[in-house]
Amino acid sequence: MKFLSICSGIESASVAWEPLGYECIGVSEIEPFRSAILKHHYPEVKNYGDFTKIEKKNIGGKSPDVLVGGTPCATFSVAGLREGVKSDRGNLALEFIRLIKRINPKWVLWENVPGVLSSNGGKDLASFLGGLAECGYGFAYRVLDTQYIRTQRFPRAIPQMRRRIFVVGHSRNWRNPAKVLFDGKALSWNPPPSRKKREEDTRTITHRLTRSDQYTQDDIAGTIAARDYKSATDLVAIASGHSKSNGSGLNQNGAMYKITAHDHHSVLMREPNNSSCVVFEPRSPDGGAPRVRKEEVSPTLNAMTGGNRQPCVARNTIVRRLTPLECERLQGLPDNYTQIPYRGKSKEECPVSKRYEACGRAMSINVMEWLGTRIKQVQENDTSL
Repeated sequence: MKFLSICSGIESASVAWEPLGYECIGVSEIEPFRSAILKHHYPEVKNYGDFTKIEKKNIGGKSPDVLVGGTPCATFSVAGLREGVKSDRGNLALEFIRLIKRINPKWVLWENVPGVLSSNGGKDLASFLGGLAECGYGFAYRVLDTQYIRTQRFPRAIPQMRRRIFVVGHSRNWRNPAKVLFDGKALSWNPPPSRKKREEDTRTITHRLTRSDQYTQDDIAGTIAARDYKSATDLVAIASGHSKSNGSGLNQNGAMYKITAHDHHSVLMREPNNSSCVVFEPRSPDGGAPRVRKEEVSPTLNAMTGGNRQPCVARNTIVRRLTPLECERLQGLPDNYTQIPYRGKSKEECPVSKRYEACGRAMSINVMEWLGTRIKQVQENDTSL
């Protein structure tokens, strides 16, 4: 089956679908770093850039079997401004519909954040689905969570809490999309993922930050987001006995995260063989990165303890951010997939912040593999297609 990928990002679809026998006939990405990743891994695949200008003649005059893409989700997310389809970025969802009209794919797969369900009172999603119907497509949609999706390559799923809505459309009827998304055997009751051998993939994830001063021990990472390199959503606490360096950004003691001019990262560490407590402020008084206090004196207590200002104490632990390598693994990507030569520099000098952003905008590989497998099975088993 041949597919066209738009808003391709770092091309999760190709990573997941090429082993299934799919062929990518083109990608569409305009952001420089993500475009460089596409060129590095898929040099023979044409990047069409702005997908709003793609015509059927550009892709050989034939309709692809599948059109896949996730238009920008910031305007639909709870964390964003919820501008919906009224914004330029939100309008790309409607441009996606216009592209469908121009190239007439057999299957459509669209991904976005669950916030689209309630964006503008649900009218934004209704507009998108109405556009699919006007194009003659039957459709079904479902919210899938990365941590529950098991596939052949990911029998224990991926330990990341990542909920995304997927709309599957078919040019003939709604039954085929429903067959893809609602397979009782694969997702029966959404059973919790096994954690017996989770250490093989996420040896360092033991606690997940839920608030500025609270951690939960569930071995599941929070959602990897495009702006996690600027926020504290993916700080993790690891036991001091598991502090060996297993990714970029850690020194030989496994304690220090690389701080660059663009990344205001910070870490809290307990020095080896030191059992004393460490006092730190999650946010410095000037609004900058968290500040560790070497003296055994608590920061000033004040009424404004919210907003990452509450003093904290750590004992026998190390708190640090996930490394880019760990983020790749939490998306199901190959190790160092985002570490590429960029703008005349070697891959070892690849900007870390760009790698975080690329991972945060990607689709999880296990989810894409499951969807690709289901689409192919329905396609092959339905003799009327």
